[in-house]
Amino acid sequence: MTHDTPRSASTSAVEVASTTPSLESAATPPNASRRRFLTGSAAAVGAAAAVGFPSIAVAETTTLRFQSTWPNQDIFHEFAADYVRIVNEMSGGRLRLNLLPAGAVVGALQMQDAVISGALDGGHGVSAYWYGKHKAFSLFGTPPPFGWDAHQFLAWFWTGGGMELYNELLEQMELPLVGYLTGPMPTQALGWFKEPISGADDLRGLKYRTVGLAADLMNEFGAAVTIMGGGDIVPAMDRGLLDGAEFNNPSSDRLLGFPDVSKTWMLRSYHQDCESFEIILNKQRHDELPEEFRAILQYAAKAASSEMYWKAMERYPRDLNAMREEQGVQTYITPDSVLEAQLAAWDTVIERESGNDDFFRRVVEHQREYCDRVVGFHLEHTTPKGPAYRHFYGKEPTDTSIIL
Repeated sequence: MTHDTPRSASTSAVEVASTTPSLESAATPPNASRRRFLTGSAAAVGAAAAVGFPSIAVAETTTLRFQSTWPNQDIFHEFAADYVRIVNEMSGGRLRLNLLPAGAVVGALQMQDAVISGALDGGHGVSAYWYGKHKAFSLFGTPPPFGWDAHQFLAWFWTGGGMELYNELLEQMELPLVGYLTGPMPTQALGWFKEPISGADDLRGLKYRTVGLAADLMNEFGAAVTIMGGGDIVPAMDRGLLDGAEFNNPSSDRLLGFPDVSKTWMLRSYHQDCESFEIILNKQRHDELPEEFRAILQYAAKAASSEMYWKAMERYPRDLNAMREEQGVQTYITPDSVLEAQLAAWDTVIERESGNDDFFRRVVEHQREYCDRVVGFHLEHTTPKGPAYRHFYGKEPTDTSIIL
C-alpha cells in the first residue's frame, strides 16, 4: 500500500490602499511606478505566507496492489477489473486499486499466500483454490449441490450466516485476511473431452482437471484429477497431459482457447453446480484504512456482484453460439445417469469429510438447513420456466445440443 505525496497551495490577498494616484505617483515615470507596484506586491505575498494563511491540501491517494487469479484475456479478469473500477469511482480516486493479471506477481494458486505475506494487498479469485489448506474453503467456493443456485449461495453468505462461518475459518487457520464472496456463477459444464461422455464408466482413468471438492468427487469415478490454474489448462490438453477438463463458462472457455483443442463440450454437471468469486485483502492493510474505504471495498463487492451477472447473461449465450457456429464445437447434454451418479458420489464425499473435520461438518449442516428452507420455498413458489420457453419459442432449449 502506498500513499501519493500530498500537495498544498497557499492563499493570499494583496490590498491596494487607493485607486487614486497621489501627486508623487503622478510625477513618477510610469516604468518606475510599475516597478514599485510589483515590488510591493511581492512583499505583500511574502508577508501573507509568513502570517500563515490557511493551506488547501489536495486529497491523498491510497494505492493497493491487487492481482486476480485469471489470465489477462479471460472474462474473469474483466470481472475483477469491474470491481476495481467500482472501488476507484466510489472513492473519488482517493482509494486506488491497481489490478494485475495472474502471474504478474505470483501464479493463480499462490495468490492467497502473496496477500497474506503482503506481497499483494488484495486479490480476486475463488476460495476453492485454497482447498489444499482446508477442504472447507471449497464450501465457500463450490459447495455441494443442495438444490441452490449461485444467487442463493451468496444470500447464504451475506445474510444467512455464511460470512460468520467464513471468518471463523480464517481465524481457525490464523490467516490474516478479510474476504467477501461476490459474483454468482451459473452451473458449470462437465467439461471438454475427446469423445462424448455417455456414462459414468467413461470417466474412469480419465486425466481430468477441476478444483476444490469437485476433485474429490471426480476421484470417486476413478478419474485421475489434476488441479491447475485456468491459464494452464489448454496447453496441458494440447500436449496430451489431460484427457478432459472443465473451467467455467462459454466466454472464459472460448477466450482461453478450449475450442482449439476440443470440439466436444458436455453441458450440465453437479460437480460445480454453483460457485462465486472471492475478494481477499491483507488484514493489516485493510484495518489501517479509514472506515469509509473499508466500507467501499465491501459495498463494491456487492455492486460488482450484480454487474458481473448482468454482463455474463449478455456475453455467455453469444459466445456459446459463436463456438458452435464459427468454431465447430458440438455441445452435448450430460446424461441423467452421470448426474445421478454425481449426486451419489457427493453423499460419499460429504460423509467422509464431515467425519474427518468438525468444522467442515458444521458448515455443511448449516448449508443443508438453509437450503432445505430457502430452496424448498423457491421450488414451491417459482413457476417452471421450460413450459413458457416452449410455448413462446416453439422449441426445446436443448435443441442445439445432442442428448445422449
